[in-house]
Amino acid sequence: MRQIVVVGAGECGARAAFALREKGFVGEITLIGAEPLLPYERPPLSKDGLAAAAAPKFIAAPERYHEAKIVVLTGTAVEAIDRARKTVTLSDGRSVAYDRLLLATGARPRALPGMSGSSARIRMLRTHADALAIRAALATGLKLAIIGGGFIGLELAATARRLGAEVVLVEGLPRILSRGVPEEIAAVVAERHRQEGVEIICGAGIAAIEEGAGGASLLLAGGGRIDADLVVVGVGAVPNSELAEAAGLMIDNGIAVDERLCTSDPDILAAGDCCSFPLWHYGGRRVRLEAWRNAQDQGALAAANLMGAGEHIASVPWFWSDQYELTLQISGLAEGAAATVRRDLEEGAFIHFHLDGEGRLIAASGIGPGNAVARDIRLAEMLIAAGAKPDPQALASPDIRLKKLLAA
Repeated sequence: MRQIVVVGAGECGARAAFALREKGFVGEITLIGAEPLLPYERPPLSKDGLAAAAAPKFIAAPERYHEAKIVVLTGTAVEAIDRARKTVTLSDGRSVAYDRLLLATGARPRALPGMSGSSARIRMLRTHADALAIRAALATGLKLAIIGGGFIGLELAATARRLGAEVVLVEGLPRILSRGVPEEIAAVVAERHRQEGVEIICGAGIAAIEEGAGGASLLLAGGGRIDADLVVVGVGAVPNSELAEAAGLMIDNGIAVDERLCTSDPDILAAGDCCSFPLWHYGGRRVRLEAWRNAQDQGALAAANLMGAGEHIASVPWFWSDQYELTLQISGLAEGAAATVRRDLEEGAFIHFHLDGEGRLIAASGIGPGNAVARDIRLAEMLIAAGAKPDPQALASPDIRLKKLLAA
């Protein structure tokens, strides 16, 4: 095996390229990305990166790619995969041959029905260029309307308030953070935003967005109008699986892979936001995760399996979000939990432990200032990975350390 091509120069693709070298691969590595920049971290774009309007946080300096002999093609899209000839065709007309191929094409923001794309007054947030455009518009007194009460929308709201903008956030579902976050924790986040002056409107669909020379207006499905200087749409993400689908690969909520990240073509793997995969911790349930940790973990796993290691997905899903001074962390997937146990910590922090019908710990969700919940969430992650069935009373007691439960 002489040539490995990685399509997608984001967190997952870049980590995979470097991991290949760390694991001893000596052949050619080509990393291809459509953006003009070298791979960078996306989580800061809605947080400090947006507030500072600075250069992105690059995953590695240019010289590191040179030292690792990784060829990086930026500003170049892959337009087609020829599985018979084992080549990819680039937007500039060139073709690159591969022995094995990794698709780490990520995801893109989901547009509202009828949206034709971003404009000066209506934007979405995914790239550094998006963050710069939003930051340039934010100023004291500017009125920002955010559509979507998920992590991105709420993080953007917190950053915008810090910069002095007026913020109204509209969520179509009955509450914010409906996807994977317990209601009690979502209520803490909502109250913290209201304390900062963010207006949150839930259960309101968007009938239309009207754009004018001086701003944009949201027309609510139930009646009502919200006028703003800038509208940012944050209603989830869509996997970039069109390239794989055109090549005849199996698609199932993204590029379908097995427990080793292999697609329906044994010489093509997929990893990160673009793929769905089975999790043995949850009975082989197929999931797709849009998460920084997952991109890192699967980048390393893909590198090993591109070299024939045959390793299986073993990591437990983990998410985090910063909301002002609060940090929300979740390990595992709480869907299907039969019971929930609360543990109260210092400084008003608390954790919910979610158990299935057999008493097995399947998820833990916590919130508190700074790193107040970080240690226990990490230990809960280890308990989930071990398939542990801890005593609920022990989980509820802050006097009993989770490390002791793990040892048991």
